[in-house]
Parts: sequence; structure tokens; C-alpha cells
Amino acid sequence: MKTPINNYSSVFILTDENIAPFWLPEVCEWLHCPDAIEIIIKPGEQQKNLQTIQEIWNKLLKDNADRHSLLVNLGGGVISDMGGFAASCFKRGIDFINIPTTLLSMVDASIGGKTGIDFGGYKNQIGVFAEAKDVLVNPVFLSTLPKRETLSGLAEMLKYGFVADSDLLQVGLDNYQSYISRAAEIKKTIVAEDPFEQGRRKILNFGHTIGHAVESYCLTKGNPLLHGEAVAIGMWCALWLSVHEFGLDTSVLQDFESKLPMLLDEAQFVVDEQGVPEIMEKLVHDKKTQNGKPQFVLLETVGEPVVDVEVEPDMICESLLQFRNLLF
Repeated sequence: MKTPINNYSSVFILTDENIAPFWLPEVCEWLHCPDAIEIIIKPGEQQKNLQTIQEIWNKLLKDNADRHSLLVNLGGGVISDMGGFAASCFKRGIDFINIPTTLLSMVDASIGGKTGIDFGGYKNQIGVFAEAKDVLVNPVFLSTLPKRETLSGLAEMLKYGFVADSDLLQVGLDNYQSYISRAAEIKKTIVAEDPFEQGRRKILNFGHTIGHAVESYCLTKGNPLLHGEAVAIGMWCALWLSVHEFGLDTSVLQDFESKLPMLLDEAQFVVDEQGVPEIMEKLVHDKKTQNGKPQFVLLETVGEPVVDVEVEPDMICESLLQFRNLLF
């Protein structure tokens, strides 16, 4: 760690009920912090709300956390998003570190200082930019990671392949561990250039405009997707739009389409005739929307993304309908 853990007045570890039985005692031992105070919450994106944040703050208050306390976020993207937000607001900001336990978090969510919660049925509506004091990555956590979570992480790694390094398009279940460092390096480099997403960092939103809307839609239907699953759907739509808007080679779309059965192997994405209009309504509230118009990241070719692309609503709808046709 950049700051020794014994420099803090108290240490709190935020994790969820799935992770705690496997890793909480080991992490306390690794950190040489047997007196760490545990904050254990229920798992899942549906917990990423203001009520859970209040529970975290209440625990910090009850156990006398002060401005010199440390919050350790042990978990995936939901934990790092919520923990970072809770820490950045408590007493106007206390230090936090992230210990990612999922593939997606190791290569994406725990890096870059985005924190926040869902609100009003929409993804990541409330939050701040706040950098973790450190991110401690240990692949040992992947030994207990369910296959579905691994596949979710693979989708984010493929994203880096489309926008930055085509080598990452070769990632799969049999070789992903050898690409973790490269994916994390891409994220760190881009964030260092543009920490507040004013320019180059926007390319990391490839697949996320529709992806976030789909994720929010499925959450409200009680059939949540993992983040990477929703991003996989969003990337297919973005590639389809890239073919029609920028003349992207159709082989890029077809190659990714061949990966979808793997990426969505355990996902259950069911959208009825009313689903597409509901997803379109979610798009209006996307953080990247300007003047009511969603902003897309599309590709001219692999490795050459174009940001802030406005797409006509009928084309967005058509991309969703085309994806829906793949499922039926």
C-alpha cells in the first residue's frame, strides 16, 4: 500500500455476504489488521442505492470512524462503486482502497475513480469522482469466481480490444488471466490522461450507452443482468450502428456476434414488444445524454473509436430490434 495501514486511526472493511465467508479473514490477515471493523451487506446491483449507503454511514458513525479512518472495499464493481462513494462523502472524505475480487473489477470498475449509486431506476445517477488511495489486485480471488462473473469481466476486456488494443479481442475463458495486466494498464493510462472524462476517457464508454439502459431495464423487471452482460449487448448494438453509420466492416460485427453465446451463456435477457420503448426511455437519463440526445461511442474500424456521436432514435430502436431478433 502507498500509505501504511497502521497510519490510520481505524480500518473498516466493506464486503458482501457472498465474499465474506471466502475471503474476509484472509484479507484481514494480509493487511495485518485483525481489528478491522466489518461492514457486510447483501450482494447485487439491486443493493446499489441510497438506503445501503445510509447503512454504511450509520456503521461508520456507530463505530466512531473519523477523518483518519480507512475504508477497504473488498468485492466487485458494486462494492467499489458504493464504498468509494460512501467514503468520499463521509466527513467530507476519508481514504479508501479497493481490493477487487471479480475480473470485471480488476480490469475496470476498481480503477479510475468513478463512484456512485443507482437512483430512480437509473444506472449510476448519483456519484462523484474520487480516486482510491490504492488498488490491490490479486488473481487468487478468481479461484472462487463463478463462471458467469468471469464472462462478465471478459466483456469489458473485449471492450478494450475494440477501442484500444486489438490483441484483447483474442481473450477467452482459456487465456484471460494473461491479459489482465494489459487491460488494467489501458484503463490506467487513459484515466491518467483524462481523469474527469472530458476527452479521451470517453472511448471507455463503448457499449455502455445502450448497455446501461438495458441494465437498468432488466433491474426494474426483477431479472437483473451482470454489468458485463449488459455491456456485451450494448457493444453488439454499437457495432451494428457502426456498420450503418461509419461503414465498419461487417466481419467485425459477425466475429463479435459469434462470441455472444459464450458471453451471455447464463444471462436471461427477455424483452417483449414494450421493452424496446422502455429501454429507449432509459437512454434519456444516461449520464452521457446531452440535450435529450444520447451520445454514442462508435467505431470507424477496430482501434479507431469516435466519441460523442448522435444517432437518430429510429436507428437506435432498430439496433435493439435487430439484437432482439438474434434471440428469437
